[in-house]
Amino acid sequence: MRTTVNIDEHLLAEAKLIAARTHRTIGSVLEDGLRKLIDEQTSRPSDKPYTLPDFSRGGLMPGVDIYDRDQIEELMDDGKHHAF
Repeated sequence: MRTTVNIDEHLLAEAKLIAARTHRTIGSVLEDGLRKLIDEQTSRPSDKPYTLPDFSRGGLMPGVDIYDRDQIEELMDDGKHHAF
């Protein structure tokens, strides 16, 4: 598909160099870069399962009620306190 986009001139120059070195079109280089970015943003490696935070070394701050969602949100928004 054909489209028009504005690209930083230095970024485009680097992409053109890659295209010339690899004997590819600028379009295929840009497609690969966009594909890589989309893959990074939308997928999580399946070989690295998510692990929950470990509270065994100190736990929560004194007075924090983990069942009080409003308090937790306030502490997280504050930026000065971290419940974990």
